[in-house]
Amino acid sequence: MKLNTAVSKNRDFDKPKGHKLKSLFIQIFRPHLFWALGALVFLLLTVIITLSLPIMARYIVDGYVFNIETGQKYLYVSCALVAVAACGTAIRFYLVTLLGERLVSDLRQELFEKIVNLSPNFFEKTLTGDLVSRINADTTLVQSVAGSTLSLAVRNTLLLLGGIVLMFSTSMKLASFSLLIIPIIIFPLLYFGRFLRKLTRQTQDKLADSAGLASEYIFAATTIQTNSYQDKAVGEYNNLIEDSYLKSKTRVFARSIMVFSVIVLVFLAISFVVWAGLKDVENGSFSIGELLQFCLYSLVVGVSVGAITETYGEISKFLGALDRIGEIFNTLDPVEEHPNPIPMKHPIRGCITFNKVKFSYPMREEITALDITNLSINENEKVALVGLSGAGKTTFFQLLQRLYDTNQGTILIDTYPIAKVSKLDLRRQLAYVPQEPVIFSKSVVDNIRIGRVNASFAEVERAAKLACAEEFIKDLPQGYNTLLGERGLLISVGQKQRIAIARAILRDSPILLLDEATSSLDAISENAIKTAIENISGNKTIIVIAHRLSTVKNADRILFLEKGKLENVGTHKELVRTNTKYNKLAELQFL
Repeated sequence: MKLNTAVSKNRDFDKPKGHKLKSLFIQIFRPHLFWALGALVFLLLTVIITLSLPIMARYIVDGYVFNIETGQKYLYVSCALVAVAACGTAIRFYLVTLLGERLVSDLRQELFEKIVNLSPNFFEKTLTGDLVSRINADTTLVQSVAGSTLSLAVRNTLLLLGGIVLMFSTSMKLASFSLLIIPIIIFPLLYFGRFLRKLTRQTQDKLADSAGLASEYIFAATTIQTNSYQDKAVGEYNNLIEDSYLKSKTRVFARSIMVFSVIVLVFLAISFVVWAGLKDVENGSFSIGELLQFCLYSLVVGVSVGAITETYGEISKFLGALDRIGEIFNTLDPVEEHPNPIPMKHPIRGCITFNKVKFSYPMREEITALDITNLSINENEKVALVGLSGAGKTTFFQLLQRLYDTNQGTILIDTYPIAKVSKLDLRRQLAYVPQEPVIFSKSVVDNIRIGRVNASFAEVERAAKLACAEEFIKDLPQGYNTLLGERGLLISVGQKQRIAIARAILRDSPILLLDEATSSLDAISENAIKTAIENISGNKTIIVIAHRLSTVKNADRILFLEKGKLENVGTHKELVRTNTKYNKLAELQFL
């Protein structure tokens, strides 16, 4: 199931309009139309049988009064109809429940695929817990409605309409009396419905906020504890939960008032109609069977109205959830794929060119993060990026990987403008080791294979050796098959970094990007990593970010960045001689 998306024009989620919600609803159900139609057929069958039973009851009662054999015949027919209705109800239940399960599975897959492909700009303004809430909680509401509530709503609506028609066919007078009360019953539904939907959406938003906060604080539980911030964190979370509770309390109170109003009005209407019907039986214009038939239809109508009242609340939740899900699908990645991407030849040479590049982060547009007029990095060249924190080094890598698009200028790999090739094709040419390595709750071998999923075990071992990770891996309980826990909690930061380096080596891309790749290593491991980098130098273009100048002093060229601009280019010796700030960094590091 592939859902269409619309353009997001601002930093917040776009709010889907009514027609967009309708479109999204149709898109969700379209792939499962066969199941829905099958359920509808059996739903119609059971509705027809249900509406025919009061007629059977009338003939049974009147038959026993006037002709007992006729009454017995209709009794047998009624039993057969009930059996068919029970069978149809079971089949309908199976189909709609299966529809709900299939629907929510597809929806979650689509949501996850959409989210995981969005660029960092999206995650700068969205909490992870909020996204998880939309994937799990909101889709569960969709499942509940699609797998049960919607079917019940359609069934009860048909019973309501059919019951009203058959009430008129039984007695115009009594039905007219009943009809007078229907607008009074419908009014609370219309009045409270819109109010309930608004409250439901607010409750879901508060719960999503609390999920986002909980996710953030649980992720940083050690930092919370070491700074004695637990009470404050618990207080913030409790405030959000209490806000959600208060919204829910208002919503539940409103629903209770609505249900009370509807039940009282329906009871009064039925009581009045029964009294009027007994008067007709007394004067001989109405039989006992006909009165029973009319009362049963009144009961069907009353129960249907009550059930619709209940399902209306669930559908309000569903619309709120669909609204929030639609916001995700309505968000377009700001780093758009080119409509007709240029195919890249494999392997590329690995030349890199920055031409009049300017860039500011979307959340900080007034600050220029990178401004490089002209820069060329040659094939198989080893280049180092050096500068104080905030100089633009990591931004350089992010633009090269096209995690963001430049505001001005172009970046080329060989002769390919990266904005005109597919992101997948571009990133195949790049292997990246981040400053803060990301380790997943997988085994060691699976973590390294993220670099290249089809790599053999021998290739994984070779990459681990080059990254100086083999020794500590063999000391783990199950070696390469050891599960590393959530975020790699079972190993040290330095060991995480070596696994990340092994991952990049296994990727075997023409361009290798190392962002402070040795920052968490001891001196011996750092020296081994430098040796590994030297071993793969000569057949790859390597760009290294480092604050430790010992890591980069043997680079072919060093680019000194300051406030996003390229201040100096040269070797270590040249920059020590010509750049005062670089010379000071070298002196502080005893170089």
